Amino acid sequence: MRRFAAPMSTSSKLSALSFQCTTRALNIHEYSSKKFLNEAGCKVEYGIMCETIAEVEAACAKIQSPQKVVKAQILAGGRGKGTFKSGFQGGVHVCANTAVAVETAKKMLGEVLVTKQTGEKGLKVTKLYVSETVPKIKKEYYVALLLDRGFGGPVFVASTEGGMDIETVAAKTPEKIQKMPINIRKGMSLEQGVELASKLGLGPEAGQQFLSIYNFAKSRDATMVEINPFVALENGDYMCIDSKISFDDNASFRQKDIWAHEDLTQKDSREVEAGKWDLNYVGLDGNVGCLVNGAGLAMATMDIIAMYGGSPANFLDMGGSAKTDQVVAALELIQKDPKVNGILVNIFGGIMKCDTIATGIVEACKKVALRVPLVVRLSGTNAELGKKIIADSGLQLEAASDLDQAARTIMGLVNKQAKV
Repeated sequence: MRRFAAPMSTSSKLSALSFQCTTRALNIHEYSSKKFLNEAGCKVEYGIMCETIAEVEAACAKIQSPQKVVKAQILAGGRGKGTFKSGFQGGVHVCANTAVAVETAKKMLGEVLVTKQTGEKGLKVTKLYVSETVPKIKKEYYVALLLDRGFGGPVFVASTEGGMDIETVAAKTPEKIQKMPINIRKGMSLEQGVELASKLGLGPEAGQQFLSIYNFAKSRDATMVEINPFVALENGDYMCIDSKISFDDNASFRQKDIWAHEDLTQKDSREVEAGKWDLNYVGLDGNVGCLVNGAGLAMATMDIIAMYGGSPANFLDMGGSAKTDQVVAALELIQKDPKVNGILVNIFGGIMKCDTIATGIVEACKKVALRVPLVVRLSGTNAELGKKIIADSGLQLEAASDLDQAARTIMGLVNKQAKV
């Protein structure tokens, strides 16, 4: 049974630590990650997720340490160095007492946090993680379990430079990064965990933590477990202080308790809507909407739009067996994007018959009152029938015999519209 998803490469310096993978994965908030890590035997600090100021006050009353840590919960890295659009600096704060923690929470809840990973749009903070402070930290480390395409399995990547951007460490001081491939068929042993700990100058107790991380990842279909920092305490103990975990989207059916922690408010609303119709959609920033069946064909369509001076507004693969109602939903979704000035439909009929697509396009255009030019390229099964359905529709739809003509036609219409 497959437990790890499409692997990421650790072949060289920065690419060795490439977490920005195009593979679809579920990301969960830090507070959820801490919950699951704790259940797996990893040591984490005590904390409570809060959605209101009243909950923050109640959480602070339960947290025994005088100082409280207040962390914004968004699905992006760089929170500590981020800036709220209100001007408030930092998404992670160590607060001297409950009063300060509450005032800090008031400046964070409901506000938009911008980090190096969110882009200028930022993400709205609707949840906070309020936790105890971890006393007497001796040193911080970086530890991650990810997937190596070259090795064909999981690899631990660790560094003595914790709390830093690992990409910076990889670029400037690659000698400070340790790697340990794990044979997924044999699994990981405690001895391997202790060996990795030793390479970092840590005691054997850290090795047990690493083994727990591996067992958690394998049993829970995690594609990445990143602990930054993993800390050594002065009393000889070890803890996972910050964490980021991703899970294989294909595992949702057997990891229902984890998927219950999915925060759809942090996702592009268009992608959420597409998911309801089983459409593979990724929103982009361009001006030409794309509706295609097949991922490879979708990539080629996006490329040829760019080649003729346009910019794709989305990636949208309907797959090989879409029904008419899915085609309607797809066109409605593309139409909602105000940046879209034209739509290119590129269909190669195999399992997906061209007449089905044509019927869906005609129904969608009648339903949504098409506001932009639309060019259709149909080829393959029932292509001629599909073209006839479009020709007889009475709608202002452009047909093209091949992809090159389709791209030139849609860009000509988009550019003409821009001049009006």
